[in-house]
Amino acid sequence: MGRTMKWTVPSALFLLCLLFLLPDQGRRIRANAEGDAEDVANPPKVEEKLGAVPNGLSTDSDVVNREAESMSRRTLRANAEKFEFQAEVSRLMDIIINSLYSNKDIFLRELISNASDALDKIRFLSLTDKEVLGEGDNTKLEITIKLDKEKRILSLRDRGIGMTKEDLIKNLGTIAKSGTSAFVEKMQTSGDLNLIGQFGVGFYSVYLVADYVEVISKHNDDKQYVWESKADGAFAISEDEWNEPLGRGTEIRLHLREEAGEYLDEDKLKDLVKKYSEFINFPIYLWASKSVEKEVPADEDESGDEEETSESSTSEEEGEEEKEDEEAEKKPKTKKITETTYDWELLNTVKAIWLRNPKEVTDEEYAKFYHSLAKDFGDEKPMAWSHFTAEGDVEFKAVLFVPPSAPHDLYESYYNSNKSNLKLYVRRVFISDEFDELLPKYLNFLKGLVDSDTLPLNVSREMLQQHSSLKTIKKKLIRKALDMIRKIADEDPDESNDKDKTDVDSADSDGKKGQYTKFWNEFGKSIKLGIIEDAANRNRLAKLLRFETSKSDGKLTSLDQYISRMKPGQKDIFYITGTSKEQLEKSPFLERLAKKNYEVIFFTDPVDEYLMQYLMDYEDKKFQNVSKEGLKLGKDSKDKELKESFKELTKWWKTALAKDNVDDVKISNRLADTPCVVVTSKFGWSANMERIMKSQTLSDATKQSYMRGKRVLEINPRHPIIKELRERVVTDPEDESVKQTAQLMYQTALMESGFMLDDPKDFASHIYNSVKTSLNISPDAAVEEEDDAEEIEAEATTNEDATTKDEAGDVKDEL
Repeated sequence: MGRTMKWTVPSALFLLCLLFLLPDQGRRIRANAEGDAEDVANPPKVEEKLGAVPNGLSTDSDVVNREAESMSRRTLRANAEKFEFQAEVSRLMDIIINSLYSNKDIFLRELISNASDALDKIRFLSLTDKEVLGEGDNTKLEITIKLDKEKRILSLRDRGIGMTKEDLIKNLGTIAKSGTSAFVEKMQTSGDLNLIGQFGVGFYSVYLVADYVEVISKHNDDKQYVWESKADGAFAISEDEWNEPLGRGTEIRLHLREEAGEYLDEDKLKDLVKKYSEFINFPIYLWASKSVEKEVPADEDESGDEEETSESSTSEEEGEEEKEDEEAEKKPKTKKITETTYDWELLNTVKAIWLRNPKEVTDEEYAKFYHSLAKDFGDEKPMAWSHFTAEGDVEFKAVLFVPPSAPHDLYESYYNSNKSNLKLYVRRVFISDEFDELLPKYLNFLKGLVDSDTLPLNVSREMLQQHSSLKTIKKKLIRKALDMIRKIADEDPDESNDKDKTDVDSADSDGKKGQYTKFWNEFGKSIKLGIIEDAANRNRLAKLLRFETSKSDGKLTSLDQYISRMKPGQKDIFYITGTSKEQLEKSPFLERLAKKNYEVIFFTDPVDEYLMQYLMDYEDKKFQNVSKEGLKLGKDSKDKELKESFKELTKWWKTALAKDNVDDVKISNRLADTPCVVVTSKFGWSANMERIMKSQTLSDATKQSYMRGKRVLEINPRHPIIKELRERVVTDPEDESVKQTAQLMYQTALMESGFMLDDPKDFASHIYNSVKTSLNISPDAAVEEEDDAEEIEAEATTNEDATTKDEAGDVKDEL
């Protein structure tokens, strides 16, 4: 017992000392780990010829001290050159800073996207000049993210093309891009900050989480500069004398706000990269910590102490312990400790989707890839996609997407812009996202990429445009794109005919219900423009056309569905153009057609007038505008008799309207309840087209007179007004009242037929004269003249007021 007590007291004292020593040991381990981390993260020094900062080759301690001072500051450098933000940029930043939008995560995806673009540019330049990449670590095209939790700094660096001083001024401050004002307007209407990347102003999203931002950048053609701003309406740029040389590229340091502390968590950043940027084509590394268990030699005193602190036991057990101790002394004593280490962790390990087998890619992966590619991070998935490989003389892989909605500027400067939404790769190397020769303009709403194995890699863009393989690629892309759009319609239950409706009740079809109507509402105008521009694919595009008709009950109809409902013996497809469906439904041109149960297509888009000049027929059926000459509704046995009985009236009326350039007056076969209408010649402008052309800003009235269709007045021989007019003309063809009535009826028919009156005043005079007649007022009755006495009295009152004011002024002067 005494022996046990003798060993227990020293052991307890030893344990107490050990507990005091362990925290220091842990601190030393962490310090070593952080020191190692700094060694790995610091890039290698570069030579002065690369444009490194002054004193770039100073001792490590000097560099570290200057860099630490730079990173800890939150005020603009005193010797920096100050600039004011351009007005639109200031507005944009105010919106972002004061935004209540909860999802601030978008800042990281925008920075990574910009870094990826910079890396794409330098890689493209290196195809023709390998020297631009430099040497050593500069050749590593990658993105790195690093955290400083103590100073609350998040840094993101790329080895991309970098920015010169002028680039920093232009891209980050004074000159607003066209997308800046467009985004500000969009924010004020919808408030969706998530769209920022689509407008080219994603950098400014950093102010969602930071109150001070530094951008350190080095371009091969310039020195290293620091751009900094506190988002207070100004920014500053100075030559970098504080930070270690980048060699080439850009580092962005975000000094995080107090409420943005969650972005100092490594797991949070990993989740964000996986969510938004897993399909970026360059490696993204995070300086991440790891806990590693390690065996280290144990102290003898410590091991002896552990042995002696066991509870007292029998003498036999003590004997056994002594034997074990002797055996243990022969082997080295070890123990396990947990050590924290830092290393670069690769965050995006997903293989490029277009290189994978389409059968192995899930719908969710396609949706994620679309969001990453299009910088569209809304909740909606793309309407459709097509992933395919073309083989043969020209080999390429492609992924095409139909976006869920049209861009805000899809049809702005349609014929003047060279915008494309397809990214071109050659053998996995990004070439350009402004290569508009891959798809025709009418399909520029599609997003996607093309990766060709046939096109040459190291040639200029101009030479690439003339490459023979490009026409083949374009032809195949158009065919696949139209097949993809056609598939949306084929899978939409609303597009099925009645005979097919038994097969469209599955749960899978419910999600696709109404999808083609949605597509048409967003991109229908593009299909119409395709029919105008692409003669080779005109028939295939015509199958994608949708419109409302007089029998569609508000739903969209295709040309195939229209033809399936045509009456027996009907040879033409009837249509009418106008400003709205409601206006067209009341048109006098439809009266007889409706009575005979013919279906008429309603075209209400201004582009439809141009469309029908190119779409002359479909499936051997001619198109007939029911507001023009040439309408045939079958022969009437009484036609000849009617023409003969109204021959005198039509001849007289044509003479009476000679000054109005009326080409002819005929008996109509399209009217039921209306006395008369004005139709145009088959190949001239319709009334709707004439209205559209007159409203053009730069329209030329003299040239329009050549294109204006010849006007023909068609009369309804069954209408009582026309019958009475015929009797009056037979009785007295020189009667002025009859001539006025005929003129008034023509002008009324012009308006009802959709034309604009050349002389509205003359029309109004005829109306007032007609009103006088109906009220039995003499046509010579004059308007009562105004009483001059009232005017004289009013002038006298005015003079008196003026005199009173003058007198009051004189009194004031005297006082």
